[in-house]
Amino acid sequence: MTEPSVVVVAALGAVLVLGAWLVWRRQVEVSCEIDLESTHDHFHAHVSLDGVEVHEGDEVVVHGAPTQIAFGEVRTVKARATVHQASWPRRVLQRVLGTSEITGLYEVGFEG
Repeated sequence: MTEPSVVVVAALGAVLVLGAWLVWRRQVEVSCEIDLESTHDHFHAHVSLDGVEVHEGDEVVVHGAPTQIAFGEVRTVKARATVHQASWPRRVLQRVLGTSEITGLYEVGFEG
């Protein structure tokens, strides 16, 4: 092979390795507690994960959560959750993109 083709192959290899590292995710199964409330004063669903901290780029899927709750009801449910933890490059990317996206929330002007 000639030198330029070696460089191209090495560059493609590096891109593939970095791309795989960016999209790779580790999965962790944990138990969780779901706090549900549907009252006149509050309407919420909060999930507390046992033993796992969620960071930028992570995704959480809760299994077995109730799909409905009656008005006036307050309920706490035990369930399982799968946490898809992001790789280090994805966390950095999400932190940078998240910082730039949140600035759009407070870039509000008033005309008078």
